[in-house]
Amino acid sequence: MEDWKSNSRAFWTLATPATLWLLAFFLIPLAYLLALSFSSKALVNGEVSINDYDYFTGVANYIRAINPDIISIFLRTLWWSALATLACLLIGYPIAFSICFMPERWRPLALLLIVLPFWINLLIRTYALKTVMGARGVVNSALGLVGIGPVEMIGTTGAVIFGLVYVFLPFMILPLYSTIERLDKSYLEASLDLGASQFQTFWKVTLPLTMPGIITGVILVFIPCLGMFLISDELGGTTSWMIGNVIQAQFGASNDWPFGSALSFALMLLTIIVLVMQWYYQNRSKGAH
Repeated sequence: MEDWKSNSRAFWTLATPATLWLLAFFLIPLAYLLALSFSSKALVNGEVSINDYDYFTGVANYIRAINPDIISIFLRTLWWSALATLACLLIGYPIAFSICFMPERWRPLALLLIVLPFWINLLIRTYALKTVMGARGVVNSALGLVGIGPVEMIGTTGAVIFGLVYVFLPFMILPLYSTIERLDKSYLEASLDLGASQFQTFWKVTLPLTMPGIITGVILVFIPCLGMFLISDELGGTTSWMIGNVIQAQFGASNDWPFGSALSFALMLLTIIVLVMQWYYQNRSKGAH
């Protein structure tokens, strides 16, 4: 491939539309929110304005973000996101492994079933979960047949984590499938021929070789979980808010955009930390080899 400098006209012809799109709809709004996070609502005629702001007034919004209530919601969000990611990994790894080793004619159908939920709007899927898990839903109706229930599921931590797993499980399965599918099966056969057990082969051969897929899947699940607010709002209620719900409320009902912007950038910083940790781990793994 030619160096872009040798054919700069073609390069900029292709790059300009994407660059302008990124600038107009991502970088400029992001810069505005960053400025807004250091601002406060303006006083107009002695009253707090709804739409006017005094820009660059200080870091008061970030100081508000470190109060105990917000910190506890951040920690809850981290914990629930980690649990949902772990559940997706434990469920998704065997599924991805099974798809890779099933007959080739069945693989397209299996992958279609994995991506099929993407064809349905997230809001519709969430309301479907409420119907299934509600007091008169399918689960409680089935439990009633054996004399159990009704069991209160909506408004619980378990419902929120189940919803996160349900929504983000495909994001774990697909990168795992891609990694396992490229795995050289002769390594597994050699390990077994040399006397290793199935568990030893998995732990010492399969798991390390599929670690890139695991890391990718963890990132694709964990980071969206951090910012999710719809599932925790519909399945958990106000007592099960995640940080995404708090941010959404600042831009909605509370109409406190400066504080919402500060919380958004705090969440973005947390996301960057996760990505840096992933980058460090990958570089360390490459150095070990």
